[in-house]
Amino acid sequence: MLKRLFDLILSLVLLIAFAPVMMAIALMIRVKMGSPAIFRQLRPGLEGKPFFLYKFRTMRDTVDGQGDLLEDEQRLTVLGRLLRKYSLDELPQLLNVIKGELSFVGPRPLLMAYLECYSVEQARRHEVKPGITGWAQINGRNAITWEEKFIFDVWYVDNQSFWLDIKILGMTLIKVLKSEGINQEGSATMSEFMGSERKK
Repeated sequence: MLKRLFDLILSLVLLIAFAPVMMAIALMIRVKMGSPAIFRQLRPGLEGKPFFLYKFRTMRDTVDGQGDLLEDEQRLTVLGRLLRKYSLDELPQLLNVIKGELSFVGPRPLLMAYLECYSVEQARRHEVKPGITGWAQINGRNAITWEEKFIFDVWYVDNQSFWLDIKILGMTLIKVLKSEGINQEGSATMSEFMGSERKK
């Protein structure tokens, strides 16, 4: 109850404070990339139940001659890189927090397709509500492997506390200001998770 109250109050305060910034970002996206400004995608929440995650768009929907989307590196815009660098693309997720679908701290909600790829231990990351930031994000973000991320996620599940959340939020702010761990080495985004066992 304390965590939910903290999430609700902080998300409302931040939404009001960042409303002008969010409107300016939405306008720039509309001008540079067209509509819509908000990207939404179905993600697994608590116990794997799906919800729509909101983010500002950072990529164009550019396709090749066969109608297939180009690689992320080719679709990511200059504006998109700037938004990702300072995690400004995550601001619409304040709405997810207000709705109770996200917490400020918890394992990041990944793709629905990954649910069938997790080991039993890795799937434990869904025992808590997902978050905007988490233990894995302050310990490498996209610069670490999927397996390392999931180890951090499960560690959080087993050790979560209000004061740990405060520590993670403080360290997240430092990471964002330093722009650390945004991309996986050699890639504009994190590579797709195919399942730990399938890689062996």
